[in-house]
Amino acid sequence: MTETSRRATATGPADDRVLGDLLCFDLYSLSRMVTALYRPVLEPHGLTYPQYLVLVTLTRIGRSPIGDIARATRLDHGTLTPLLRRMSDRGLLTLDRSTTDARSVTVALTPAGEALKPVLHEAQCHLGESLGMTENQVRRLQSTLHQLTDHLDNA
Repeated sequence: MTETSRRATATGPADDRVLGDLLCFDLYSLSRMVTALYRPVLEPHGLTYPQYLVLVTLTRIGRSPIGDIARATRLDHGTLTPLLRRMSDRGLLTLDRSTTDARSVTVALTPAGEALKPVLHEAQCHLGESLGMTENQVRRLQSTLHQLTDHLDNA
């Protein structure tokens, strides 16, 4: 038995990229790493990555029904509703139930939520710096990701 195979047997595979031929694993790993890059910027403000997505969405589209936020963030209602309640309890946003349709709830940033805009910008800058890519490379990557997303949305 060679040293490499002995090491692989004793501690698991010697190659750290055992699943490297699986596109799904590459995407999953990258997603986890990118999300982790936001943590040092968001955690001091008590924010999670999904909350960051909600805040960015509201800064871009303004006061919106929950359904619009769910579509923009790709968070399902079962995840989004409790997340919005926690953010409302913290005073970051308001949840206004329609007077004509009790099922309809509109979400808006409060002044405390608006005050987090610099943090949102800092998080995005931190990601950009951490990726080590040129603006052109980032644009090409985003274009490819958007094509894949559009394709899967329409599949």
